[in-house]
Amino acid sequence: MISVSGISKRFGDKVAVGDVSFEAASGAITYLLGPNGAGKSTTMRMIAGLTTPDAGTVRIDGESLRGLADTMRAVRFNLNTFARDPRHTAAQHLKWQARLGGIPVSEVERVLARVGLAEVANRLVGRFSLGMLQRLGIASALLGDPRTIVLDEPDNGLDVDGILWLRELLTGLAAQGRTLLVASHNLTEVEITADRIVIMGRGRVLSDAGRDETVALGSGPRPLESAYLAVTRDSVEYDGTTGERADR
Repeated sequence: MISVSGISKRFGDKVAVGDVSFEAASGAITYLLGPNGAGKSTTMRMIAGLTTPDAGTVRIDGESLRGLADTMRAVRFNLNTFARDPRHTAAQHLKWQARLGGIPVSEVERVLARVGLAEVANRLVGRFSLGMLQRLGIASALLGDPRTIVLDEPDNGLDVDGILWLRELLTGLAAQGRTLLVASHNLTEVEITADRIVIMGRGRVLSDAGRDETVALGSGPRPLESAYLAVTRDSVEYDGTTGERADR
C-alpha cells in the first residue's frame, strides 16, 4: 500500500502540490488523473524520493522509502521513459539497473520477455520507437518482482496491441496482490481497469473515490470523461478555445 499524507511542495512562489493525501491499496490499480500542471508528476517524484516534500509524509507498506528493508524489491518506478543512454542495448540498460539495485542480472532476460522485447534485447535503445521505449521502461519497473509499482503514463506511444497487452499486465499484477499507482490521460483504459481514481487539479486532490462512484458523477455515452471534465472544470490552466491561460 502507498499512503500519501498531507504532502506539499513549493517551487519559489508557486505551490506545485498543496496538502495532498490519498492511498493506493494493495491488490488494486489506483489511477492519478488531472490536467497538465495539476501536480501529478511532482507528487510521483515525492513518492519516489526524487523530490523532498516541504511537508507531509509518504509511506509504502507502512514504511518510509528509506526505511524499507529491500527498497528495489519493495517498490519500483517508471517516471521517465527517456532516462536511458541511447548507446546501450536494452539488455545493457536493464543489467546496469539490476546491478545498481542488487538484483541478479539473470532477471533481465525474464522481464524483457515479459514486455515483448526479447528479440531486440541487443538492439541499441537509441533506435527504439516510442512504444518500444515505453515497454523498456515498464520492464525496468518489473525488475526485482516488486510488491509496489508506480508508472507515469505507461501507455503513451503504445499501439492498440500494446494497450491491450498493458491492460492484461496491470490487471494481472493487481490480481497477484500488488499495489499499482498509475498516472494516465487515457480515460478509456482508466474506466476499464481502475479500482480507484484520484483526480488532481492545481496541486490539490479534487476527487478520490472508487471507479464506479467516480463514473456515477458523469453522464452520456462517455461517463468517466464527463465526470472528469466536471471535476476539473475550474482547474484547467489553459483555455482550449484561445490557447491562452484561462482566467479562473
